[in-house]
Parts: sequence; structure tokens; C-alpha cells
Amino acid sequence: MKTFLAGTAIALTAAALASGAQAASHSVGACLITKTDTNPFFVKMKEGATAKAEELGIDLKSFAGKVDGDHETQVQAIETCIADGAKGILIAASDTSSIVPAVQQAREAGLVVIALDTPLNPIDAADATFATDNFLAGELIGKWAAAKLGDAAADAKIGMLDLAVSQPTVGVLRDQGFLTGFGIDVMDPNKWGDEEDPRIVGNDVTQGNEEGGRRAMESLLASDPMINVVYTINEPAAAGAYEALKAIGRENDVLIVSVDGGCPGIQNVADGVIGATSQQYPLKMASLGIEAIAKWAEDGTKPEPTEGKDFFDTGVALVTDQPVEGVESISVAEGTDLCWG
Repeated sequence: MKTFLAGTAIALTAAALASGAQAASHSVGACLITKTDTNPFFVKMKEGATAKAEELGIDLKSFAGKVDGDHETQVQAIETCIADGAKGILIAASDTSSIVPAVQQAREAGLVVIALDTPLNPIDAADATFATDNFLAGELIGKWAAAKLGDAAADAKIGMLDLAVSQPTVGVLRDQGFLTGFGIDVMDPNKWGDEEDPRIVGNDVTQGNEEGGRRAMESLLASDPMINVVYTINEPAAAGAYEALKAIGRENDVLIVSVDGGCPGIQNVADGVIGATSQQYPLKMASLGIEAIAKWAEDGTKPEPTEGKDFFDTGVALVTDQPVEGVESISVAEGTDLCWG
């Protein structure tokens, strides 16, 4: 009898282990695909996704391009996620148009695909988008710069430091928002660089990093060394632009504006490197995205966009210690408390 009971216990234990292993193999899988794994913005995004995945018991795998603009690595990541049987993908796309066929392949395979930060082109190529209102982010820094200059805005010399020649949506929206806020007529709102306003010295691309910002700033200064306003796609590019200006002794008489609002960027506002920046919230984007994948896996429900918009707006705030009339902003101290939450 003892032998029988022991054998039964062993059998039950083995069955329980097998059942547990089977349950584990059927856990919800999710993927996060970012442009790089070095930009602090995407580092924070990964933190948000990882924390929420651990909270909800989701198996998260993270992928990133080697550099901003590395489209092929992102396509390979999507293919891996499909093969792994993931339930959903969160993606900050480097090439917002060329990625669409791969995204469509994932959706046809039953995955929910959510764009983070950067809308796809067209935006409905993804099931949902969690992002800053990037046009508004640009518009806020444009309005601030124009108000800061006052009458001198009419004679400004503006350098535009954009993201990539492929013109992903996030870069176009911020660029066109800035120009609109500054009071410059844009031509085709779906691309940058076709404006005819003589105040624009030129556009160059930065790949969203410090070295790219420095190189692009040097190139534009070669065209006109008296540039006095610099728009930058993000804060690493702004830091590079500042270094190029510092090298010719002009770091104190050029107004630099940017977008991101990361903790290093907010410190650069405090230090006078950047005059004002529009703060966005990547941790929130990623956390909401993981929740959406969990909901999709549970009952097939997709997230709804913010009322009146075609994406879920995760918020934006202008951060500066030099507020101007007519442009709502928060202080550097407030921005530091909020940075990338």
C-alpha cells in the first residue's frame, strides 16, 4: 500500500510539473522593438515595458536597431516575434513607411501591433498608436522661440536639425509643428525641407544622436555662421549642436529648442544648453502598450484612440525656466520630477 501511494504521489507530481510546463509554454508573449538601445528615450521605454510585463506576467522580448534608421533589423525582429508566437508587438519604427508590409504580416498572423512614439505611415497600418502629439510638441517650442525673440523673430536665421533622410513621421510632425509655431508657412505638411521662407538657412539630419547633431550643426554653420535659432529633433542632437556652436564661441547667443524631456535633456535646460524642450512620456507609452497586449490576449479588445484624434495621446509639456506670455510651460524643477515617467 505504501509503495502504491508513493508511486501515485510521484505520478501526480510529474503530472503537475508537466501541467506547469505546459501553462508556462502558453504564457502571453510580447515584443518591444525600438530604434536603438542606447538613446536614453528608448532605454526608458524599455524600462516601462519591462516593469509592466513583469507585473502582468507577460514574457517580453526586446529588440533594437543598431542605429536610428536601421530598418532591416526591425523587420527581422518582427519576423522573429511572429515565429515565436507572440501575441503583440510594440514598435517605435525607424522607417514608418517601409515597415508597413512587415507590420501587416504580423497582423495577418494574429498579433496586435501598437506603434509607440512614432506613428506609422499611414497611421492605421498599426492597430493603435500610443504617442506624444508630436506636432504639438514642435509647435510649443516654435511658439516659445518666436515669443522669446520678439520682433527679432522676423529676421531670424534658423537651422533645422532633423532626424533622417527617410523622413519618418515623428521627424516630419515635430519639424512642421516647430515652423508653424514660429509663424512660418509650411508647404507640404507631410514632408520637411520644401519651405521657401528665407529665414530657414537649411535642413540637415542627425540620426537622433549627439555626433549627428554636431556634424549637422557644423554643416549648417558652413552655410551661414550667423544662425541664431536651432530646432533639434531631440535632446542628444541638441547637445551635439551646442558643442559645434561652442567650438566657434557662439554657444551663448544661439537659441536651441528640442523635444523629449528626458532627465539628461532637462538638465541641459537647467544648464542653459537648451532654451526650452517639449517633454514626452515614453515609460507611460510602453506601460500602456503592454497593458493593451494583455487585453488583446485576454479577449481580443483593441485600445481606443483619444477622442478627436487618431492615436492615444500620452501628453506633452513645455519645459523651461524662461516662460513667455501666451505659451503654457512648466519649470525645470517640475520637468525634473516628471522626466520620462
